[in-house]
Amino acid sequence: MKEDIIASLDVGSTEVRLVVAQKRGGDLQIIGATSVGAEGVSKGTIKSIDDATSSISACLEKGERLIGVPINNVWANINDPHIKCNRSKGVVAVGKSNGEISADDMDRAIEAAKALSGPANYEILHVLPVKFTVDSQEDIKDPVGMSGVRLEVDALIVQGVSNQIKNLTKTIYRTGVENIENLVLSPLASAEPILSVKQKELGVAVINIGASTTGLAVYEEGNLIHSSILPLGSEHITGDVAIGLRCPINLAERIKLEFGDCRPSNYSQKDEVDISALAKEEEVEDDLGTISKKYVAEIIEARVEELFEKVDEELKEVDRSGMLPAGVLLAGSGSKLTGLVEVAKTKLKLPVSIGTCRNMDLVIDKVDDPSFVTALGLVLWANKEFDKKDGKERMGNIFSGAFVKVKNWFSKLMP
Repeated sequence: MKEDIIASLDVGSTEVRLVVAQKRGGDLQIIGATSVGAEGVSKGTIKSIDDATSSISACLEKGERLIGVPINNVWANINDPHIKCNRSKGVVAVGKSNGEISADDMDRAIEAAKALSGPANYEILHVLPVKFTVDSQEDIKDPVGMSGVRLEVDALIVQGVSNQIKNLTKTIYRTGVENIENLVLSPLASAEPILSVKQKELGVAVINIGASTTGLAVYEEGNLIHSSILPLGSEHITGDVAIGLRCPINLAERIKLEFGDCRPSNYSQKDEVDISALAKEEEVEDDLGTISKKYVAEIIEARVEELFEKVDEELKEVDRSGMLPAGVLLAGSGSKLTGLVEVAKTKLKLPVSIGTCRNMDLVIDKVDDPSFVTALGLVLWANKEFDKKDGKERMGNIFSGAFVKVKNWFSKLMP
């Protein structure tokens, strides 16, 4: 059973989430999911290794009790706002004398694309091929089997800060985990459960609104063309509400979730709500009575508009502002805010909807929540990587078997 298990670890700023799946034949089934409060993590980066280790350990222990087996290998996310995405080209000569391009030629071209000059304190997280060129033929997705002399790849290189990568891996290993299979950029993982192949072909963006960061991934013609992580999230909205109402942060969060809206135009000055019961539940001793729903909505709207303006600036960098036919899908814990879709449509000038998991059967209700989208995406990313590896091994076995047969045939001809 251990060999068939995929465990994904989403280390967030307010929550550490674990999703465990099992491969059963060709299917992937979720067998466990859990979450605990996170400490020692702020805006996607490790601020205290001891505190973060305790949080991750608690989550892993909870997950192990749930599924009944130890979790030794994990796929983890990285959510650092300092990531860089750059395009790079790699060029190689085709290896075979007959000019037929092999998978090895593709790998060498991608390896050549890694020779990207960048800051010394950065290291490569992902090399994602966008398109290939064979001699003068451009925009090729899979050149294997084609004929040519020169193979060129245009790739997107995702780099992260070396120190942050080391701190994250050190923290996870200190929990007793034996192996981190891979670190995956959070926006890339978030896209896996909710995007269809057609949406990626047409042009689409995923915006994952977390507590203190917002991840963006933009796809076109089936490939990632841009990704970034903004140091803004739903906590910043809560902070503004707390300042505006002069109330504690825990009460501001409850007010935001239960009475908050992004559309002040839906309310008049007379629309008020009594928050004394909420204040009592949150053990707030201040004498708080009624508040204006319109005032709260104005506070929320200002911060949400700022967030989507920054997202639009990112889209402008790649000339996709208002030009994604499949629109935008929202995910993450911050996407549950009332009226968010309408504000996003106005600011981004694109079709907008809440992303739902369409690429996996969810038998556990807990994971059918926007906050679990990254953890689910890590499971799907891992499954794809395993399928690629199995495919290469099967091809290797086929070629190896064919070689043995030819060798035996020749040996029979020898005197």
